[in-house]
Amino acid sequence: MNFLRRRLSDSSFVANLPNGYMPDLQRPESSSSSPASPATERRHPQPLAGSFSSPGSSLFSSFSSAMKQTPQTPSGLMEPPTPVTPVVQRPRILLVIDDAHTDWSKYFHGKKVNGDIEIRVEQAEFSELNLAAYVTGGCMVDMQVVRNGTKIVRSFKPDFILVRQHAYSMALAEDYRSLVIGLQYGGLPAINSLYSVYNFCSKPWVFSQLIKIFRSLGPEKFPLVEQTFFPNHKPMEPSGWLWKCGPQDRRDSV
Repeated sequence: MNFLRRRLSDSSFVANLPNGYMPDLQRPESSSSSPASPATERRHPQPLAGSFSSPGSSLFSSFSSAMKQTPQTPSGLMEPPTPVTPVVQRPRILLVIDDAHTDWSKYFHGKKVNGDIEIRVEQAEFSELNLAAYVTGGCMVDMQVVRNGTKIVRSFKPDFILVRQHAYSMALAEDYRSLVIGLQYGGLPAINSLYSVYNFCSKPWVFSQLIKIFRSLGPEKFPLVEQTFFPNHKPMEPSGWLWKCGPQDRRDSV
């Protein structure tokens, strides 16, 4: 008991007690013990209070740091990521090869590719086009058209071709197969395909494909009008060798 009295009467021991803990002992009745100064009472409890609050403070600081970092993480759950400014893509150029009787631009007005890429329509006839095709540079098309009395000269790189005009005709200066070859050389996609457009420039070539189907399916399923092909006019002349043969010989020669 004497030991406890001496310890409890010691001013340094009482001063180290936390605030509110055994307040009666913090006011010792012994006049021989000098009370602790207010500066000492204020100075000593701070480390003790800090030691008790350090776990909570550390947890809160960690949580606060996580909250601050949440908007910066792309998969944050607290706030959505910062919106990214969309990249405006250039319009896609559709070259329509057709006469001026049909205005194809009105059919594509307001239409977009994948919902966000605009379509720009350029329309001209084969006779109003010229081009240059490259292995790695694609195809550059030169267009010279007259619209409402105004001559329009324009150069562009089309992204797609819509062919609505025959590329070959027996009429003078209406053979545009070289333009079809140039578009194919530039690797441009088209409807119909440039391969089929070029094939249809020759009717006998198309008919030869029909003959393949005729021979595969038979005349009952795929009837075909019988025709005769001559590479030039000489076999058709009366002096030609086909006329010297009989009908059966001519049939066998074909």
